[in-house]
Amino acid sequence: MLITEVLLHRARLPLDPSFHAAWDLQPRTHLDATVVEVRTDDGIVGYGSGDTMTGFESYLDLFVGKDPLAIAEHVRVIETIDFHAARYWPMEAALWDIAGKACGQPAATLLGGATDRLRAYASFGALCPPDERAERAVAAVERGFRAMKLRIAADQVGAGVAAVRAVREAVGPDIAVMVDLNQMWRMSGDTTPALDAVSVRRLAAELAELDVYWLEEPLPQHDLPAVRTVREQTGIRVAGGEMVRTLAELVDLVQADAFDIYQPDVVLSAGMSRCRFLAELAHLKHRWFTPHTWTNGLGLAANLQVAAGVGNVPYLEFPYDPPGWTEHRRDFFLTEPLTVDGDGWLTVPRSPGLGVTVDHAALRRYAVS
Repeated sequence: MLITEVLLHRARLPLDPSFHAAWDLQPRTHLDATVVEVRTDDGIVGYGSGDTMTGFESYLDLFVGKDPLAIAEHVRVIETIDFHAARYWPMEAALWDIAGKACGQPAATLLGGATDRLRAYASFGALCPPDERAERAVAAVERGFRAMKLRIAADQVGAGVAAVRAVREAVGPDIAVMVDLNQMWRMSGDTTPALDAVSVRRLAAELAELDVYWLEEPLPQHDLPAVRTVREQTGIRVAGGEMVRTLAELVDLVQADAFDIYQPDVVLSAGMSRCRFLAELAHLKHRWFTPHTWTNGLGLAANLQVAAGVGNVPYLEFPYDPPGWTEHRRDFFLTEPLTVDGDGWLTVPRSPGLGVTVDHAALRRYAVS
């Protein structure tokens, strides 16, 4: 079997302009998605997504004519491109989609088959007043979620803690509540100074009293001693690593025992194969792998397959914050969105490969020329 063609489908879903304003980000009127389609001479087609894939057209000749099942070699090729260009890991996801379809198995089975379902946590994104955030949290519990994550803006710590407190009081002690401070990396052009280490330790102590399950990205990643101090002085679990670029950097973090929870996103960080290896290393250290999944349904599917393949994942991130962010909006180019069941479980689809189906009519409807 050989790769005969690699196609990029770029789509844009119109959004209400107020949508991203509520998320403390640059207001946007659209949601962009790029789907990688890999065709083979056997008629098997694989799909991946999760990055813009800007500039990838220049590298297609490195894959066409090659065996799609030689994934280890393709991973090494993508790493060389990553050094000079951008994060093109959706290409590897498409190859795992092909491999699963060729074998008639979910990719999770090929990656270890540790489990066929994972408990999901509702990953909120909007910054809301305490009362509104508590109402949304209760609605998520009624939907089936047994865990949820809130964002706290570094310049609105007081309001953030108040929202966490309101959520804890509303959902009770049996629901896991996580908090994301978003301080380990920056959006392009954001040069705002990070919240200082003393303030973060004070915040972490307050969150520990509210029984927060983990604190995500409390400080810039280059200051690991300060991150360890947060853990040691407050007892709170620390999570991070979602956008780390290479396997070597991820391994260094595990060897330094930087975090309790490692979160590299398989379509944005180091790819499915490398992240699975990282997950095994984390488990040997009695730490957890629970990847970032904030892209779209195909990106979520790729992360689900890896996490289910290796297992020992307490909760898997599930982007969910209605009315602004829903499964249908996130997965607009799939025939069916990925959803959790009434008890908050996300089950690995039984279909082979990544287990989801691309809606080509939707890609054509929202196509960007």
